[in-house]
Amino acid sequence: MTKSSAKELRTKRAYNDRPEMRERNKLQKRAWRAAVKAGKIKPGDGKSVEHKKSLDKGGGNTRENISSVSLKRNKGWRGRKSKGGAKWG
Repeated sequence: MTKSSAKELRTKRAYNDRPEMRERNKLQKRAWRAAVKAGKIKPGDGKSVEHKKSLDKGGGNTRENISSVSLKRNKGWRGRKSKGGAKWG
């Protein structure tokens, strides 16, 4: 993994400090804590919290909209192409 430049780090910091990104991060952390409290996931178990309908598309943090999935599946979905209309290929 290459080292990030100072300029790149400043850009990422500015992006993550935007109010809409801070709000999104807050909602994702809230979902994580709720899943830990419910016993769906444990810190360090290789699981992540997935919003079935994404926050960007109007989904919320309701119990019905959250599920636990592997980190690989949830954090790497942008690079995959779907097949046959499925969410994951």
